[in-house]
Amino acid sequence: MTDEYNALIDNKTWELVPHPSGINIIRSVWIFAHKENLDGSFARHKALLVGDGKTQQFGIECGETFSPVVKPATIRTVLSLALSNAWPIHQLDVKNAFLHGDLKETVYMHQPLGFRDPNHPHHVCLLKKSLYGLKQSPRAWYTRFADYVSTIGSTHSRSDNSLFIYRRGSSLAYILLYVDDIILTASSDALRQSIMTMLSYEFAIKDLGPLSYFLGIAVKRHSDGLFLSQRKYAAEIIERDGMSSYKSTSTPVDTKPKLSAAAGVPYEDPTRYRSLAGALRYLTFTRPDITYDVQQVCLFMHDPRFEHMNAIKRIIRYIQGTLDYGLHLYPSSTSTLVSYTDVDWSSCPDTRRSTSGYCMFLGNNLVSWSAKRQATLSRSSAEAEYRGVANVVSESCWLRNLLLELHCPIKKATLVYCDNISAIYLSGNPVQHQRTKHIEMDIHFVREKVARGHVRVCHVPSRYQIADICTKGLPSVLFEDFRDSLSVRRSPAMTAGVC
Repeated sequence: MTDEYNALIDNKTWELVPHPSGINIIRSVWIFAHKENLDGSFARHKALLVGDGKTQQFGIECGETFSPVVKPATIRTVLSLALSNAWPIHQLDVKNAFLHGDLKETVYMHQPLGFRDPNHPHHVCLLKKSLYGLKQSPRAWYTRFADYVSTIGSTHSRSDNSLFIYRRGSSLAYILLYVDDIILTASSDALRQSIMTMLSYEFAIKDLGPLSYFLGIAVKRHSDGLFLSQRKYAAEIIERDGMSSYKSTSTPVDTKPKLSAAAGVPYEDPTRYRSLAGALRYLTFTRPDITYDVQQVCLFMHDPRFEHMNAIKRIIRYIQGTLDYGLHLYPSSTSTLVSYTDVDWSSCPDTRRSTSGYCMFLGNNLVSWSAKRQATLSRSSAEAEYRGVANVVSESCWLRNLLLELHCPIKKATLVYCDNISAIYLSGNPVQHQRTKHIEMDIHFVREKVARGHVRVCHVPSRYQIADICTKGLPSVLFEDFRDSLSVRRSPAMTAGVC
């Protein structure tokens, strides 16, 4: 506690002032935690002083609070590029990161318990820096960091505001910011050291070494590439909810008809259901094989039923049997984008809307995927499939722009594999008739990309349609085949080297 308090004082986080009358004073709270190593063993005790942001008054003590964070697809894309180019990948830590943000609003806080000034015990803290717990703290820290890296020559990515690109001649470096977690990769170790030095002029930066644990994701280097795993996080979900004794299953969902919003009786503990669904949602960062199943159970968080809870338990039973699985990234060509898109037409028993999904590969690495219920009703399977094609083409345009900013442009057309002949025909032929008027925008959008040579929509037999895993329950043999195609496999037996 003393170390934390001294750091706050050294940083000039506040100044003591007389208690103003008629002004809201937020509480100061000490948070105590045990920091753990990657293997779960105890590392150290940690004390953190936070402000009680729940009592802040919007428009007076805080304004805009949104703070961008780097997108998962951006992280996987940058890791894939760095791995393919054999760049060093390091993780950085900023000591008391939020305290670097400057407050624009006037915020008063009670003095910390145990550290009241003996000469002014009734004074309060007028905050000068963004303290942890304040609603605007993440935004203030992001603004401070973004402004500084701009002064050293880095540029914002327009595709992702939390990606910063540094270029000096033929040398390149990428900085990824997720709140106060930072990944730095550069084309040479000398450039990485140079950027570290420049950052250390402004912030208390610590190099944590080669990337090994980021956002709860373990990153292991093996002889063939990188292995991204959330094993520890998944095990905590299972243990926290007392499901360790459950029998594992080979697939996360059966092949029966879809769940209905009105199926069965309401579940007795909706808070537990929402907590589990949200936890599983984050697990899809490295587990595309459960994306569809998690998307389905998330549809019912407003009114969960026992059948929906049973579906969550089925997913957890599957995870229990595949704890050692994760996403593999390999060195590969970064000159091609290939995607697979599929739709389960009229699959929702309540609204008859379709479920669309896609998987996108940069070279041999899976970098983006999605499972989502379509926003509108489709009157034919061709219409539903075409909307799915439009979704993946939109994502490919974003990814192509991102790669262009990363100075790794894709010169070849993006291949989009679809198993619906009608959708493929519509994408390349300027035919308009009564059945296509209501999807005219999607048609023109895709056709324009096809005409410019940015996209080619090709046919793939249903047996090889990998995106099926994002739209429906599959038999175990087919599911395991598609899972392997997504590079979701067991942890390598041996790990060697560093990032």
